[in-house]
Amino acid sequence: MNLLEEFQTAARESGFIEVLGDEYGEESVLWLKKQAQDIKTKTHQRLCIDSTLKSATVYWMNVLGKIDSQTFRTAVGLQEWVAQHPAGSAMSDSPAV
Repeated sequence: MNLLEEFQTAARESGFIEVLGDEYGEESVLWLKKQAQDIKTKTHQRLCIDSTLKSATVYWMNVLGKIDSQTFRTAVGLQEWVAQHPAGSAMSDSPAV
C-alpha cells in the first residue's frame, strides 16, 4: 500500500468521510471531513491529503474562531493524533502538537 492509500485508510478508520463534488477542484488533493462535529464550535474537522507533498493536514476551528492545523508525513502519526482527539471532543482545547 502506498503512502496516500495509507492516509486514506487511516482517515476513514478515524471517522473522516470524503467531501463530494467540485467544492475544491484540485486534482492533487483529496478533502475529507470528520462526521462528528466539535462539541464547542459545532464545526467539522477537515483533512487534506496532498499527493504532491505526500502529507495529510487536519484543520479545525478553535473557540476563538481561528483555524488551527496539524500536518503529518506518516499515516501512523495521523492515526496517533486522531486517537488523542476522538470524534466530538473539544478540539478547541487542544494545544498545537
